[in-house]
Parts: sequence; structure tokens; C-alpha cells
Amino acid sequence: MDKRKAGRLSLLVLTVVAILHFISLYKVAVLPEVLLATLRWIFIASLVVYGFYKRSLTAWIMISMAIGIEIGLDFRSFSQDLRILSQIFLKLIKTIIAPLLFATLVVGIAGHSNLKQVGRMGWKSILYFEIVTTLALVIGLIAINVSKAGMGIEAPPELRGLPPSTEKVLQQKVINIMDSAGVSVPPDLINRLPDTPGKTWQDHILDIFPENIVKSVYEGSVLPIVLFSVLFGIALALLSEQKKRPMLNFAESLAETMFRFTNIIMYFAPFGVGAAIAVTVGHLGVDILVNLLKLLVTLYISLIVFLLIVLLPVAKIIRLPIKKFIQAISEPVSIAFATTSSDSALPKAMENMEKFGVPRKIVSFVIPTGYTFNLDGTTLYLSLASIFVAQAAGMNLSIGEQIIIALTLMLTSKGVAAVPRASLVILTATAASFGMPAWPIMAILGIDELMDMARTSVNVIGNTLASCVVARWEGEFDDAKALAFNEKEADAIIG
Repeated sequence: MDKRKAGRLSLLVLTVVAILHFISLYKVAVLPEVLLATLRWIFIASLVVYGFYKRSLTAWIMISMAIGIEIGLDFRSFSQDLRILSQIFLKLIKTIIAPLLFATLVVGIAGHSNLKQVGRMGWKSILYFEIVTTLALVIGLIAINVSKAGMGIEAPPELRGLPPSTEKVLQQKVINIMDSAGVSVPPDLINRLPDTPGKTWQDHILDIFPENIVKSVYEGSVLPIVLFSVLFGIALALLSEQKKRPMLNFAESLAETMFRFTNIIMYFAPFGVGAAIAVTVGHLGVDILVNLLKLLVTLYISLIVFLLIVLLPVAKIIRLPIKKFIQAISEPVSIAFATTSSDSALPKAMENMEKFGVPRKIVSFVIPTGYTFNLDGTTLYLSLASIFVAQAAGMNLSIGEQIIIALTLMLTSKGVAAVPRASLVILTATAASFGMPAWPIMAILGIDELMDMARTSVNVIGNTLASCVVARWEGEFDDAKALAFNEKEADAIIG
């Protein structure tokens, strides 16, 4: 048996399994659940056989997602124990990000000593980011106003309150300690204590600047790391060749080491990704789609429309080989889809874009910066979700009010792409500031993992494409490397 025959076998088994599930779903015949589950596992076994012949990390990631879905469906309690595997994978990935960003940015800036180009890349990137994210915002507003997914929803009693914030949980612990020590505590003290204040625009600006680079690395704050690395690279570029060369050699070695480090960690990706999917399906189940299917479909259709009418024309305008580009981003996008974290896809996205023909100095500047300023999927989601909350609450907002809310969300969401479901926190805080109730957000929470998968994937697609746009704009995109991109050579599992 070869790769092609194994693929055909998997397709045949999938067809049989799909037909029998269709028969069972529409009660054409009564089929025992044990039989259906067994057939699904036979299909997964055929995928595993195909994976052995395919020998591709991307293929194994997709196979692991199928295994994770089945484990989540058949062994819900056990699936929650697999969370540790996905957490290990995310922790390993996060160890890469700071040294990789530092090394690649320093080499990109100091290695070429072209400080004017750094400035050009900066304003070109920001201009492109803001145009594209504004289009994403508009598409989200149009989609939710057309589908009216939030109209007619009644507030369930169990969704009328939000879980307490971290600050409130800490305050409650202190009150409990005081109470156990015999200290007299007023019964309503927890309600009188202030909650964590929301961030102002001044706070968001201050967050860009690192007060302590070690603290920024520890907290995983991408933008302060980028700013520190850019300033460090500029300072290094101003030194004489004799003093610059040792540090530059160190940065070059560090960058190459971190890319190899990434390849090693990617061997664990199928386990981490499969576990993440198993936890999600086991926690939510598949029936969650019934309650909020309209909102979910609205988001997915909106993101597809955004890809087709915004990003695809951009790719064609810059004369990108679409098929090769899809091959280059398939692995980082599949990782982002399963883990709902753009951070997990960052190292592989940077590596593949460099192999695709984007110079390292542009890749290391544009993609990390895009994680703060170019959140296409998150921006679209927030514009859509905020109006969904208003519709569910029966609030009739004018177009102007909707735009103000969406713009506020777009500004306050800068830098949240790296954290799974962080956009839900942003949505909660912004909704409260505009007088919206909390219970519709709690309803969204039920399917937010499924929505987060899609919007995170689009974030990664948008940022990888942005690096190509800036490279073409700078006249440094390597068409020969793009056309010669080999998916097998880019896979970490191929050695």
C-alpha cells in the first residue's frame, strides 16, 4: 500500500461512516450507538495508516484533531484529563517566542544597518494593518445586522450573572480569612469593595513600552519585547564593526538555534493539538451548536467572506502564488485553530514565511507587530459579538453607536491574540462600559471556544499575508523561493 491507496481507503471509509450516520440521524434505520462509534474509530484507524505513508506533520496534526474529537465524544470525563498535554505544548511554545523575536529582530536590523528601512517597514505595516482591520470591522457589523442572530433571545435565569473577576475572588478569600479569624465583617462588604478598573487609552500606550524586559518576557507581552529588540538592534547597528560583530554573531546563532528548537517542539504538536480538541469537545459536546448555531454560522460565513473579498484580492494584487501560500500557512493555521492561541503558531509561521520568500528582517518585524495591530479575525468577531449582545438585550443601536462600540473594541483588543479567549474578557469589559447586560456574553461563552478557533486562524492568515505584502512593497519578496516552496521540507517531521 502507498500514500495514494491509503488516502483512497480513508475516503471510502469516511463515505460509509457518513452514510450510516445519516441513516441513523434521520431514523431511516435504527443503528446502535456502539456500532456507529466503532465505525468512527475504524475511520480514524484508516487515517493513522494514511499518516504513516504521508509522513507529514500537518497531516498528523489533522489526524490528531480527528482522534481528539472522537475521544471528546466517547470519553468525556477522560478527555478533560488530557488538558495537561495541551498546556505542556503551549508552555513549550511560549518559551520560544521571546528569544526568537529578540534574535531575529536584532539580526534583521543590525545585520543590514539600514535604519531607514526599519522606519519604512513600520509605517507601511501600520497603514496596511489599519486598512484591513477596518474592513474586517465593517464586514462584522454588516453580517450581524443582516443575520440578526441576537434578536428574540430570552435571558435564561442561570445566565443573568457573570463569574466574579480575579480581583473579586481575591477579595472574597481575604474576607473568608478575616471571618475565620473571628473578625467582624459586614455582610455586604464584598459589594462595596472596588473591582479592578478597566484600562484607559493611556494604559494601552504605556503597555507598549517595557519597564523591565525580563518582566515582559515572563508575562509574554509581545509588543514590549518587539520594541526592546528594535531599539537594541538600532543601538547595535550604530556601533563599529569590531564591537558589533560578536553580539551579531550571537544573535544569528540564537535565531538558528530557536528555529531548530521549534522543530523539536513541533514533534509534540499532534499530542498537544489532539488533546486541546478532546478537551473542547468533551467539555462542550456537539449539541452546543443547536442553541447558538445562528451566531456561529454568522461568524464563520463572515470570516470566509473576509478571506475571499479582502485577503484573497490582496494576495492576487501582490502576485502571490496562492497554492504555495496555502501550503506554507497550513501547519501554523491548523495549530492556531486547535489551540485557539496565535502564540502557538508564531514560531512556525515565521519559519515558513522565511522559507516562502519573505526576508527574515521583514518576517521578524511584521508578524509579531501584527499580533498587536492586525487582529483581523478578532476585530471581526468583536464587532459582531458586541452587536449580538445589544440585540439580545433588546437595545436598538444606531449605525453610529454601533461603529463607536466596534471601534472601542478594536482599540482595546490590541495584543490579545496570543491568549485563548482573551477577547471575551475585552467584550465583557466594553459591554459593561456601554450599559449592556452580562447574560448574553455568558451565552456566547458556551460556544466561544468554537468561535475562537476560527478567529485565531484568520489572525494567523492575516499576519502571514501581511509579511508578504510588506516584503513586496519593499521590493524584497523572493518569487523564486515562493514558487519552489516545498511543504515536505517545511514540515518539522521531515528530516
